[in-house]
Amino acid sequence: MLNHVNYFLSFFHEPSAWGIGLAIGFGAVWLACYWPSLTRRPWLWAVLVGTAFLTLAALCFIQIPLQNETARALSHLWSSDTLMRWILLAYIPIILLSGLVQEGAKLVPVVVYWWRKGRNIDPKLGLIVGAVAGAGFGILEAQWALNGVFAQGVTWAIVQAGGFTALLPFWERFFVVASHIAFSALAGYGLAKGWGWQFYLIASALHAVLKYSAVLFQTGHLALVPTEIYVAGVAVAATVWAVWLRWRRTAALPEPLMPTSSGGGGEEKDFAIEQGVQQGTNPKAE
Repeated sequence: MLNHVNYFLSFFHEPSAWGIGLAIGFGAVWLACYWPSLTRRPWLWAVLVGTAFLTLAALCFIQIPLQNETARALSHLWSSDTLMRWILLAYIPIILLSGLVQEGAKLVPVVVYWWRKGRNIDPKLGLIVGAVAGAGFGILEAQWALNGVFAQGVTWAIVQAGGFTALLPFWERFFVVASHIAFSALAGYGLAKGWGWQFYLIASALHAVLKYSAVLFQTGHLALVPTEIYVAGVAVAATVWAVWLRWRRTAALPEPLMPTSSGGGGEEKDFAIEQGVQQGTNPKAE
């Protein structure tokens, strides 16, 4: 347990202005594709911050222990020689746990909001809440990784000498943040659409596919640069899908949940107005 606590706290060790600033910048760039209107919906800031810590806790206290137990069970079932021969298959259940736990944790605020609204929210609003939730943990994880890079003493001279290879840690984080946002956005969309468990499994599987790049690299099946291209490809594909769902035209305007009194239903009405502007005659919305 102490090791898990230390790992949790490691996300806040050696903070640097560059690491934190770049992580926030990466998140802002990708989140802007979804136009979450954080000023109109200030409660989304709570989703962003709360999900970051919730997912980190799930990673440290649920995912890692489960992965350790899975690895221990595999070592009891097969010899080390057998595991090494079948290493690409042996890693699959361990990697799948990463997707199931993290995407489940990021989906919690979407489920809470969906439940409070009578299990009836616009799918695009569910997608937006999911995107914000994914951005929270994506930014937190990115600042941890980038702080580690800067703690090693990265300088412009090192970047000039190393070329593109020296920039790969930043390349990777940029696209990993995009993937966290896109996977959660897809899960949020599916929940609001009535396909909650199906899209949760899709998001978890996409997460696992992304994480499997580390297995391919560590086992020597992919070199460093192809691995980072693999990461970017998965992130961009998921982002294109999620952004297409966010901005595609629908046959009819979303029906707002109009309250019979002055209380409740405000978010759905605001979102319906927003969609009306986007799908109407306003040339700026095209």
